Amino acid sequence: GEPAVSWLNIVGLAVGLAMDAFAVSVAAGLTVGRVTRRHVFRVAWHFGLFQFLMPVLGWLAGTAVAEHIRAYDHWAAAGLLGLIGGKMLHEAWRGGHGGAGAGPRRDPTRGVTLVVLSIATSIDALAVGVTVAFLDVSIWLPSAVIGVVAGALSAVGITFGGRIGPRRRRWAEAAGGAVLLAIGARILIAHLLGA
Repeated sequence: GEPAVSWLNIVGLAVGLAMDAFAVSVAAGLTVGRVTRRHVFRVAWHFGLFQFLMPVLGWLAGTAVAEHIRAYDHWAAAGLLGLIGGKMLHEAWRGGHGGAGAGPRRDPTRGVTLVVLSIATSIDALAVGVTVAFLDVSIWLPSAVIGVVAGALSAVGITFGGRIGPRRRRWAEAAGGAVLLAIGARILIAHLLGA
């Protein structure tokens, strides 16, 4: 079954999977304001790496673990995005200034927040790995393409977000939080309707 997965299918799949990462990257750029090369690299690297790893993990897990993962993946992704989106909205409404020693600017491209966003935006790629395992096709090429596309679109997203963000950071942060909440809701609705 090598022809079962064509280049067109792989690229289409990669772009589809990368859309959440792209939207979250735009939100990160809005939040950061002045986006540097470091911000771009961190987001592109992490989102690309996790989008590469998740299908591999799904493929390795195969069918045994797949059913257990599939029962909870949408709740996990929606919950993580909801937590971070809600936190961004809360900080935007609080005004960012005079916060409890958090500094004037939150950076979603660092630390735990970046890892959580990376996981949340790539959880749906787990199912892709499981599907590829069923097709009896190698996962390495599709995963590499998915990772590269996600990384590239994330770099574009954070750069774009940074260009529109600086003047109205508070509104931008609120918009970013709303985007994360919307993505979380979309993931839940898609799974609930699909179930």
